[in-house]
Amino acid sequence: MNESAEEKKDSIWYPPGGILIWMIVFVEVITFCMGIGSLVYDKTQNPEGFLSMQSHLNRGFAFWNTIFLLTSGFLLAMSVYAKENNKDSQFFFGMIGTILFGFGFLVLKFIEFYDKWMLGFNLESNTFFSYYWLLTGFHYLHVVVGIIILFIVFLNRKTISLVNLEAGGIFWHMCDLIWLILYPTLYLIQ
Repeated sequence: MNESAEEKKDSIWYPPGGILIWMIVFVEVITFCMGIGSLVYDKTQNPEGFLSMQSHLNRGFAFWNTIFLLTSGFLLAMSVYAKENNKDSQFFFGMIGTILFGFGFLVLKFIEFYDKWMLGFNLESNTFFSYYWLLTGFHYLHVVVGIIILFIVFLNRKTISLVNLEAGGIFWHMCDLIWLILYPTLYLIQ
């Protein structure tokens, strides 16, 4: 007996976006958590040194980057809802907003990277900035890939399947999740 499309969609093997994107998200989140866990451990070994280096980070930029990503994620969720309900204009403007706020994140993060580079804080400056560059740089690349995915979705908005839209959205929300772990770990927790 064949499963209906709805029964198949509700199966664990066919979650929103498909099983492959969830496997990718799992591997990526575990990888970032291992890096962040290592940072936290090393921070306990040299709390004064890490605190001293942390004071050179721009908390204002990090706060606004958090706002940009969360707003972008919200707009993307609204876009998925609009696509499911055949609200083409809401989908169109939601996707444009999603991509623009994603670009806003990239621009602000690039300015922060440039500032750190000009101050002489590079990958080899010290342990804290090694973590900073590796973790935020790897996240930055994920956001770039996420914007490329969302742009492809946007260009194919008339024919894109809901599964492909959901897969792009899941990847984007993974970027949000990782930033929500990085932000307090690098910028706030002392």
